[in-house]
Amino acid sequence: MARLRDYYKAEVAPALMKKFEYKSPMQIPKLDKIVINVGCGDAKDNAKVIDSVIKDLALISGQKPVPTYAKKSVANFKVREGMKIGAKVTLRGDRMYEFVDRLFNFALPRVRDFKGINPNAFDGRGNYALGLKEQLIFPEIEYDKVEKIRGMDICFVTTAYTDEEAKELLKLMGAPFAN
Repeated sequence: MARLRDYYKAEVAPALMKKFEYKSPMQIPKLDKIVINVGCGDAKDNAKVIDSVIKDLALISGQKPVPTYAKKSVANFKVREGMKIGAKVTLRGDRMYEFVDRLFNFALPRVRDFKGINPNAFDGRGNYALGLKEQLIFPEIEYDKVEKIRGMDICFVTTAYTDEEAKELLKLMGAPFAN
């Protein structure tokens, strides 16, 4: 499933090289990794919640997620240091490109009233963050087996130095930015 990687090498990289007038092919920005993070505050009451989150993330990403733990105790949230409060998975290589392809072509168009993703969610250093409100937009998730609808954060980490370069990279890879 390296179609997007081949497309990047054949179409995206030359287009970026031409547009930004790089002197070396090593300057061309590329997608470094994708981090998918799900935080669930109700895990403090029920430890089995994390297991269902990990199962869903594994289906979506095709890779085993790791649980995340609270760094500090917060009395107002009834959270102690070291409690499991979420899960994350880092995608690289072919799995990353496969996930990007599925996200942009299958999952995002399934969002109700979808007009495009926010073009202003760059961090100033060429990375893009996207928040989803529900995991049901992914075709791998079966609606009947979902205990609770949970959102997730998806961070695209690129080697670009500016937001403009990263936006052009994601746009050429098929990101449906809103106008």
